[in-house]
Amino acid sequence: MNEDRIIELEIKTAYQEDLLQALNTIVGEQQQQMGRLEATCRMLNERIKSLSVEGASGESIDELPPHY
Repeated sequence: MNEDRIIELEIKTAYQEDLLQALNTIVGEQQQQMGRLEATCRMLNERIKSLSVEGASGESIDELPPHY
């Protein structure tokens, strides 16, 4: 009975190690995706800032339309 218990614990440990490795892989992929998303957000922020500074005819894009 003691040997069966040890085998059961070894099996559980093996499953936990496999799960931990899978989770580690997923976290790494998510970190890379977050890095790409942050870079995209920075690029879009810079683009928005440049558009609001330039404007189509020297006017700011942030102004309310005339019907307000």
